[in-house]
Amino acid sequence: MPISMGLPPARVLRDRARILAALRGWMQHNGFLEVQVPIAVQSGALEEYLEPLPLGELQLHTSPEFALKRVLSIGLGRIYWMGPCFRAEELGPHHGTEFTMLEWYRIGCGYQGIAEDLLALLACIASSLGQTLPDVERLTWNEALHRHARVAIPSDPDEQMRVWVNDVEPQLQSPTLVIDYPARDAAFSTIRGQVAERFEFYWQGVELANAFTELLDPQELRARWAASAATRQAMGRAPHPEDERLVQAVASHPYAGGIALGVDRLVMLLLGLENIHQARIQA
Repeated sequence: MPISMGLPPARVLRDRARILAALRGWMQHNGFLEVQVPIAVQSGALEEYLEPLPLGELQLHTSPEFALKRVLSIGLGRIYWMGPCFRAEELGPHHGTEFTMLEWYRIGCGYQGIAEDLLALLACIASSLGQTLPDVERLTWNEALHRHARVAIPSDPDEQMRVWVNDVEPQLQSPTLVIDYPARDAAFSTIRGQVAERFEFYWQGVELANAFTELLDPQELRARWAASAATRQAMGRAPHPEDERLVQAVASHPYAGGIALGVDRLVMLLLGLENIHQARIQA
């Protein structure tokens, strides 16, 4: 597959390197410590829709999330990791079995503080390419759903998600922070009333980042793992193994926010590429 239909391959790789350098430069300037995490793990995911790739008796991680939360629990307050992640059954213009992720955590702030980190980081990266980040809109999940849904909003959560993917996401063309997701979609985030303290960042109809105010209740995490296991069993799939070290870390790390950013998607959008496979060297 050619790297780009419009840009020479060497230009794409040089610009990608410039983006990665800007990412690491911003992190270092703002006091974030780069840490290394294992890629082969005993449990690769919590969310029921994620499928880790098996590696013997282990799995390749779907994100560095579990390990980085353990690092939070030992007192390092600003940390990040950037590298390859792996997910089975994911292939398309915005998905790949292997992809590059940037993930960072900051103690002492929730998802609102992480949103400010993200916008400052994106502005820095755009500047490194001689670009300017357009103005960013902030919408709650409910506001985005009601503004952009092209059909009557169904009451069934699964149907709502289909409307979100088919009708709402493609309309989020300008940079948009979608905040306060339904509590049922909390994943690893804290729940406040009926909403999860979570945001996703969209640009040109593409989800670039997913952030949480981090969950601090180990019993709640166990309950979410049990719910995920029941859903996967109903789907005819093996449950994700519960990671006891992660549960203990959630019980001991302080108030914090965290975020995952798709690096290949960011390169694709900044360089005007057609898909993420043009944004990196392929196997």
